[in-house]
Amino acid sequence: MTAPLLRVKGLRRHYASGGGLFGRARYVTRAVDDVSFAVMPGETLGLVGESGSGKSTTGRLVMGLEEPDAGRVVFDGTDLTSLSASRRKPFRQRMQIVFQDPYAALNPRMRVGDFVEEPLLVHGVEAGPDRVAALFRTVGLDPAFMQRYPHEFSGGQRQRIGIARAIALRPQFLVADEPITALDVSIQAQIVNLFQDLQESMGLALLFIAHDLSMVRYLCSRVAVMLRGRIVEMGPTEAVFGDARHPYTKALLSAVPIPDPAQERGRRRLAFDAGGYVFPPDAALRDTGDGHYVLMGEAA
Repeated sequence: MTAPLLRVKGLRRHYASGGGLFGRARYVTRAVDDVSFAVMPGETLGLVGESGSGKSTTGRLVMGLEEPDAGRVVFDGTDLTSLSASRRKPFRQRMQIVFQDPYAALNPRMRVGDFVEEPLLVHGVEAGPDRVAALFRTVGLDPAFMQRYPHEFSGGQRQRIGIARAIALRPQFLVADEPITALDVSIQAQIVNLFQDLQESMGLALLFIAHDLSMVRYLCSRVAVMLRGRIVEMGPTEAVFGDARHPYTKALLSAVPIPDPAQERGRRRLAFDAGGYVFPPDAALRDTGDGHYVLMGEAA
């Protein structure tokens, strides 16, 4: 069998806050807590969960934008967490990220052509206007826009520029950190289709971070569900969507709107609050012993 391109093992990142006695932290936020998963070459893994569940922090830890408190990130057989910044630089060519906010991700003082060309120059790869123009065409932009500044573009166009920069070095692995959240609904499908096209043409492996379950179902072959810094369920997309096992996954799926008004009015939603899961009053529940509940007769 093909070995995973990326393997994350026991990743952990906690944040301390609130100074207490003798400078000790009063609060610890467990943003990422013992997270493990693998991404195969050419695969798209969706990482879903509510805001604050640790999805984006996981993506930043994978990319080395933050250092983990514990755990390993192994890319193509190399443990990146054991490398210094200088030794990690060659892997930057093979791993890239697309950020959530297309308005904040671009340098407002740089022409967008220079912005896309910058990683080529940093890594000593052949650059030039022709190379940048080809990247613009790849993401569906007119090369005539290369001399413009970010404020002259819409949100969808800015996201395409960020994607052009991310694929400039022809990476093998791409983290897409909620890349459609800040975009109009009419533009979201275009960006998702662009990711799909790039994956097929370049053989990209993709970690797609999102909370739009319909887009994840469309794009991803596998899905991992995060809750409070942990992955609580993971598996093939259709298996998870069709037969969710964890109560939080059930709650997420129950919140997805149904296009049929009759079905939408007749269904029951599973709610989630700070105190735990709230199921319909006639549901028989079983305590699994670890703070979670599952419907009676189902596995934990």
